[in-house]
Amino acid sequence: MEMKKRISLELRNRNPAEVVELVVDNCRSSDGEVEGLTDEYTELEILSMVNVGLSSLSKLPSLPKLRKLEVSDNTISGGLDALAEKCPNLSYLNLSGNKIKELSSIKALQNMKSLKSLDLYSCEITALDDYREGVFELLPQLTFLDGYDQEDNEVPDSEGDNEGDEAGPPGDDDDDDDDDEEEEEEGSEGDDEVGLSYLMKEGIQDEEDDGDYVEEEEDDEEEEEEGDEDGIRGEKRKRDAEDDGDDDDDE
Repeated sequence: MEMKKRISLELRNRNPAEVVELVVDNCRSSDGEVEGLTDEYTELEILSMVNVGLSSLSKLPSLPKLRKLEVSDNTISGGLDALAEKCPNLSYLNLSGNKIKELSSIKALQNMKSLKSLDLYSCEITALDDYREGVFELLPQLTFLDGYDQEDNEVPDSEGDNEGDEAGPPGDDDDDDDDDEEEEEEGSEGDDEVGLSYLMKEGIQDEEDDGDYVEEEEDDEEEEEEGDEDGIRGEKRKRDAEDDGDDDDDE
């Protein structure tokens, strides 16, 4: 599909000034230039034109709010001068899989003061000796090159999801994990407390039941003792009656 037609379809009856993100990957530029995109896209912040046959960005319109530009897997070899003028707020640029061979090809990016992250994967320039050192020296405003900073620290997830935005401190995610662990520990402690409380109640109930059983045994013993005493008294009365009967016979 031609790039012009694809862009028209992606509008979905919207006004160009309402579009914030535009993805036209895998369509086709008829002459290797950007087509169908105008300076009416004043609110555009994210633009992706991956594998569309671009060989130049010279016809890219003015996009003052653009902060993320994806143009990987094309045949761009240079001509990046227009980016500084037309996309002054660009902070992430992906040129992976293009025909960038020399440091001089990206020298024009020196004027892009907002540029923080640059990807050049699968470009011939990456085979140069001291490639990373050379790029960071040429473009001191860069924080990340091919996903890593100068100390080989990987770009944080928040930066990777929202290239161009200021990344939060690397420890933010760790803090969230710590909070989750603390909540889990508190929950397990609560469960332990409930379990202990239950066991304690069960123990108390058992002791009460045992007490009731002992009391019942004591009551039974008392009843038996009283029965024995009644029997003894009955036997005594019987013997007394017999003795009285013998005395009467003797008289």
